Amino acid sequence: MDSITLSRTPRVPLTMWALVGLTLLLHFVVAFVTPYGIHRDEFLYLSLGKHLRFWAMDVPPGIALWANAARAIFGDTLFAVRFWPAVCHAVLVLLTMLTARRLGGSTAAQVLAATAVLLSSLFMRAGTLFQPVVFDQVWWTLGLFALVGLGQTGRRRWWLLLGVACGLGLLNKLSILFFGLAVLAGLLFSPQRRALLTPWPYAAALVALVLGSPTIVGQVRLGFPVFGQMAALKAAQLERVTPAAFLSGQFEMLGPSFLLALAGLAYLLAARSARSFRAVGWTCAVAFGLMLATQGKAYYIGPIYPVLFAAGAVALQSLPRRAARPAYALLMGLMVAAGLVAFPMGVPVLPPAAMARYAAYFEGSTQTNTGETLALPQDYADMLGWEAQVRAVARVYHALPEREQAQAVVVAANYGEAGALDFYGPRYGLPGVVSAHTSFWFFGPGSRPGAVAVAIGVDEAELKAFYGETSVVQTVSTQWGVPEEQNVPIVVARQPFRTIQEVWPALAGQY
Repeated sequence: MDSITLSRTPRVPLTMWALVGLTLLLHFVVAFVTPYGIHRDEFLYLSLGKHLRFWAMDVPPGIALWANAARAIFGDTLFAVRFWPAVCHAVLVLLTMLTARRLGGSTAAQVLAATAVLLSSLFMRAGTLFQPVVFDQVWWTLGLFALVGLGQTGRRRWWLLLGVACGLGLLNKLSILFFGLAVLAGLLFSPQRRALLTPWPYAAALVALVLGSPTIVGQVRLGFPVFGQMAALKAAQLERVTPAAFLSGQFEMLGPSFLLALAGLAYLLAARSARSFRAVGWTCAVAFGLMLATQGKAYYIGPIYPVLFAAGAVALQSLPRRAARPAYALLMGLMVAAGLVAFPMGVPVLPPAAMARYAAYFEGSTQTNTGETLALPQDYADMLGWEAQVRAVARVYHALPEREQAQAVVVAANYGEAGALDFYGPRYGLPGVVSAHTSFWFFGPGSRPGAVAVAIGVDEAELKAFYGETSVVQTVSTQWGVPEEQNVPIVVARQPFRTIQEVWPALAGQY
């Protein structure tokens, strides 16, 4: 019985497409009016596309393909960088409504669930940035949608969709392995365990492995760089993630919609009417437990929430009418209010000075991954100052005598600086950037021997190990950047002891 009394028509295309369109419009407008630029992580993923080696990459190559597609269509613009994240956020809204409908949700339930995805700062932020995060959310949600379809119909095609979702997830981020383990546990803990005696789960696994094979092959060929990356991540960031911080982070990201998610999990695991969907509930619960146990960041578990929002909205409509209507109105009102309050935290619309004042009201919102406190949220600080760095490097490079310019290499200390030089460098007449940090080491040292180096962000003392003559010629200052980018030296180095090609192998593993 639909106790909310709004229509339970199984198809609501106008409502569905209106919310999808609103999501796209939100991000497209922000992309044109934002006072911020490209994020340091986005530079890295753009560079991965520029240096694409599909079967020999240290990270899953899917993000590189998306980067190349966006640049091919829209050019080297901020809109191009932000296009796919906006589409992904809109797809999440769509999948959430479709999931609620599959679970038996009314139009009201579908809108409630979609609103949670549209207005939660977790999904707004992910839908703003070109990072694997938002694609991860889509592929997990698509996989959970397939599990819902299996529970509803039992048709074999849903297994294939599950395999496709996992395979595309493997092309995007290795965290999809947590999802795969959680799905297996969800099936074992639910009445759907009988499906493991059929060939279809294994067909789904085969589809996933075939689609995701470039990721696996790349790891094997390069000696499993993921282990070094994870060790560095754990030492620098994850050691600080406590269970309490992980749990409190869920409410900070989701606000009142976290209550909807809790109701959805309880519904999937306990409601008699949801018995066919037990595997979905157990998959979400196990995935949450895995992330908690392995000290994952709070947002790592974000992909389970769209299906939980959908289930929570369906649970709400099953309440008696006199309780459901007020509960629906109250929760919708709280989510809209919280979404409006958190809007500047979700999308970069306020200029830095105004954003710093606004962020001061949200305790912990400006703490970095390494425990420092900034004036701005770290994502926002990481969008500022990059082109100014490239312009400064270009001035130093072009001030060199022509003979030295022909021999000079441009060196960057970290992937943000390197990515900015890789992106903006050609328009400022710079040669290709060289960096040993993260994926850039795999791009190689280039062909120039490095008789002269123009290095940004590299400590002069480090360069003295490779060059006989070094000089700090300029410092680039960025008021709102992260600490390591606020005062960045540019060093010119001459008289190398060895060519950069000879030095390169010893620089491997600088994560």
